[in-house]
Parts: sequence; structure tokens; C-alpha cells
Amino acid sequence: QVQLVESGGGLVQAGGSLRLSCAASGSSFSINVMGWYRQAPGKPRELVARISSAGVSNYADSVKGRFTISRDGAKNTVHLQMNSLKPEDTAVYYCNAVGLGNTASGSFGSWGQGTQVTVSS
Repeated sequence: QVQLVESGGGLVQAGGSLRLSCAASGSSFSINVMGWYRQAPGKPRELVARISSAGVSNYADSVKGRFTISRDGAKNTVHLQMNSLKPEDTAVYYCNAVGLGNTASGSFGSWGQGTQVTVSS
């Protein structure tokens, strides 16, 4: 089983920056894609950004040009640098990882516990 632990959320004023980090741990696994999703109250969870093991990334249109995802494959960590934050970025941010692991199916998908990001106007 792969565990994901997030850090870096908090309260920031509009226009400010935050950096989220997520570290994966476990045994006998290989991550293909790591990403960040968010969920605001009353709204469905949505993709923010994700990055493959090859370094290919994609972003939600709402965060393009403001957020940057990066990954340290050797450390199984992913970061999300969030700049020019807006009140509408307020949400719980969840780390996600999918890949190959020691499971019955040979694959896994894991979620972190979530970290709150609040942007005040």
C-alpha cells in the first residue's frame, strides 16, 4: 500500500503564494502519475495539475500560468507552487498517485488526506 502525506497548506492573501508538497511511501511500488486535485465546498473534486514519470505535465485552465507542478522521482515527491492565488482557489487540495504496486491487480491508486488552502480577498 502506498501512503501519501501532504504539507504546505494554509491561509494567504489574494496575490500571495503557497507551495504544497506530497511524499509517497510504501514498499515495492512505482509511480506513473502524481497530481493534485482540489475540492471546494459544494463542488466536485477537480484536477488541478498532474505530472507523469516522463515529466509531462498538464494543468486545469483555471491555474495555467499561475501554478507549477514538479516532481522528484527519486524521492517520490511532488510539489505544487501556487502563485498569484485568488479567492476562488480556496479548497481542500488532495495529492494523488497512480502506478504499479504489490497489489492483486498489480496497480494502485492512492489519495492523501488533504490540506486546506484558504485565500482571503
